Amino acid sequence: MEKKNKLTGTVGSTVSEFKAFILKGNIIDMAVGVIIGGAFGKIVTSLVNDILMPALGAITGTISFSDLKWVIKEAELDAAGAVVTPETAILYGSFIQNIIDFLIIGVCIFAMVKVAAKVTATFTRAAAKEAEEKAPKGPTQEELLVEIRDLLKAKQTEEN
Repeated sequence: MEKKNKLTGTVGSTVSEFKAFILKGNIIDMAVGVIIGGAFGKIVTSLVNDILMPALGAITGTISFSDLKWVIKEAELDAAGAVVTPETAILYGSFIQNIIDFLIIGVCIFAMVKVAAKVTATFTRAAAKEAEEKAPKGPTQEELLVEIRDLLKAKQTEEN
């Protein structure tokens, strides 16, 4: 009886599973989605940092939201002015920018998913309608009932 190497069998099955996974069309779609998502994230970040936040800063009188912070402990400087201990601060302005980033990306993704769902539903309805039109037409319910009635009458006539 031949013994199978457990390690080789595991590696072989893992490799074959990975090969099947890679050869599916979904992995390519996912890779394209990740690349486009990364580029889209950069666009949204630029929109927030370069357009929205400066405009919001002008309205609120703040120069830059990313500079907003709550200093917990001031930085300690030596006699020459060099930082000995850096300040401890909560950078809430940067956090606000990231929240706005997230909300814009969320709204855009929601809109894209809604559009994709609508397009998919349209194509699905069109395909279903086309399949229904191509399907052979069978007898109507009334025609079937008439046929059953006639068969019952014929059977009854034969018995008498």
